[in-house]
Amino acid sequence: MKKDITIVLAPDSFKESMTAKQACEAMERGIKKASDKINCVHVPMADGGEGTMQALVDATNGKAYSIKVIGPLGNEVEARYGILGDEETGVFEMASSSGIQLVPLEKRNPLITTTYGTGQLIKACLDKGVKKLLIGIGGSATNDGGAGMIQALGGRLLDRAGNEIGYGGGELGKLSKIDLSNFDIRLSEILIDVACDVTNPLCGQRGAANIFGMQKGADHEMIKILDNNLYHYSRIIKEQLGKDVLEVPGAGAAGGLGAGLMAFLNGNLKKGIDMVIEYSHLEEKIKEADMVWTGEGSIDFQTHYGKVPIGVAATAKKYNKPVIALAGRVSDDIDILYEKGIDAVFGIMKGVTSLEEALMKGQENLEKTSENIIRVFNLL
Repeated sequence: MKKDITIVLAPDSFKESMTAKQACEAMERGIKKASDKINCVHVPMADGGEGTMQALVDATNGKAYSIKVIGPLGNEVEARYGILGDEETGVFEMASSSGIQLVPLEKRNPLITTTYGTGQLIKACLDKGVKKLLIGIGGSATNDGGAGMIQALGGRLLDRAGNEIGYGGGELGKLSKIDLSNFDIRLSEILIDVACDVTNPLCGQRGAANIFGMQKGADHEMIKILDNNLYHYSRIIKEQLGKDVLEVPGAGAAGGLGAGLMAFLNGNLKKGIDMVIEYSHLEEKIKEADMVWTGEGSIDFQTHYGKVPIGVAATAKKYNKPVIALAGRVSDDIDILYEKGIDAVFGIMKGVTSLEEALMKGQENLEKTSENIIRVFNLL
């Protein structure tokens, strides 16, 4: 390396092997072994799904917290949220409180699963004094349109007799009146951005129940009930709140949570990677750098559909910065990635090995590959 340079390290997590922060650290260890003339800037990334909270906390030197909340089946679970380094932005993934991974396969039933814990996470962030809130809404176990979330935040969803409806998408058909007189007033004072990469409407053949219900445990009869109930829910929202969320792209995300966030909390739905890029301040860091490195566990044709490496590359190309991507697995169908801004792709595997060993040695392999890339640069 002929001169001092700065490299922005902006990888996603390598699933089941290392977090995005650990990937940054492994890259830097390898780089520093080969040259002491390189300044590394760590910007751990995510695409709005699993790992988003931790990535943004790490990228901004924030802090993560744990809290007991009501899980999707009404039992107590431990969920996590973060406060970014600015001390005024909260972040969490709804899957932490209301995710499908919290429900055993034999107990999955979107007629009864609730987003109540998601509302409790919002309240926890409000209690920290946040002015902004970032919510990732992938991986839900629910189909309640965010009704549980609303109840946790002080809203009352009442049936014709004036009684509170119960948990789950199966109860929405009973909804007759929305009472927000005790709704948490702090919600009117904050900005809420929602990481949402699906464009499904709330109801119909492409709606929440029909597209995602089966994976949450619904059979065909349950899907009909859930779809009809969400339609009823949207009609009550339109009549009483004056907001029409039925056909809005993304309203069907997370079992209709997208609709609930828009209707009750004025949530702004954004592409996950775009939201992470914005709040990690990636662009301003890339402006001052000479080169950008990114990566993820597997790089293939699907990577160009909004995954971290492509989002990072698109940002880097605004400033004509070269982009290198590293991955545990590299498939043969990646030519399109070179057209999307990635200049070179490197696999980190040393040879044929078991998946278990590959995951275990991921950081070691990423470190060694990073070192070898810089050693090649040293020859130039």
